[in-house]
Amino acid sequence: MHHMFRGTGVALVTPFYSHGEVDYPSLEKLVNHVIEGGVNYVVALGTTAETPTLTTAEKNEVLEFIVMKVGGRVPIVCGIGGNNTHEVVEQIKAMNLLRVDGILSVTPYYNKPSQEGLYQHFKAIAQATDKAIILYNVPGRTGINMLPATTLRLANEFEHIVAVKEACGVMQQCMDLVAGKPVHFAVLSGDDDLVLPQIAIGMDGVISVAANCFTKDFTSMVNFALGGDYESARNLHYKLLNGIRLLFVEGNPAGVKSVLAHMNISGNYFRLPVVAATPETDHKIAQFVKNLE
Repeated sequence: MHHMFRGTGVALVTPFYSHGEVDYPSLEKLVNHVIEGGVNYVVALGTTAETPTLTTAEKNEVLEFIVMKVGGRVPIVCGIGGNNTHEVVEQIKAMNLLRVDGILSVTPYYNKPSQEGLYQHFKAIAQATDKAIILYNVPGRTGINMLPATTLRLANEFEHIVAVKEACGVMQQCMDLVAGKPVHFAVLSGDDDLVLPQIAIGMDGVISVAANCFTKDFTSMVNFALGGDYESARNLHYKLLNGIRLLFVEGNPAGVKSVLAHMNISGNYFRLPVVAATPETDHKIAQFVKNLE
């Protein structure tokens, strides 16, 4: 089954000016860059977008701007998640999702619910919308791991829960998801450095940070792997591997914004508590980008 979210999705950064306002011209440049580079869909307002630092008005403006600039060229996913179930449901109802193809919703963070709590949280979300839903499991950020049994319970109960972005980094857990998933459900990677082996075990693609900047090589790697050409995919994997690691050495999106600045796509500006990469890391990134050209 060729799923709408098969292949490469990109979790777009939110470019800022030095004084902190959203840099919309750079965001437009980024949207065009990733679509021309071959991404299959874009994700607005994800973790990489520094979404917790955006006001409600800014979130609506950023989403509307991305929808306008994408112009129907690729599907759009919007990140809407949190650790207050009622509030997440209200956000989904309040946002203009008319031209959005799916919702990416992260597991509740900080309050560490049980597996039953996770099930009930996503059940409430599923009952609040008929949009396609991608679950997002990222234990390193949230403090809780949604187990395959919970993910598959949700996938089997709700046909519009269509995928999971799995960022546990544990191959056994990924294999359990692939082995047990219903036909309508896609298992997507949330770990850019593991995409190649994860596709080899049957995963359907990735929602990527690296696709913001290393777009053509990264999307080609994913496409080669999905097509069974593992030699070509492996060559690109090792070409990009050190660069992908540099993206995360001082946290996300510090690394990717450093790369985008060196590529003259957007500025290297953030909202606290995220700060720019150190000069040492930034220099390593600059060298990698230079050698990649």
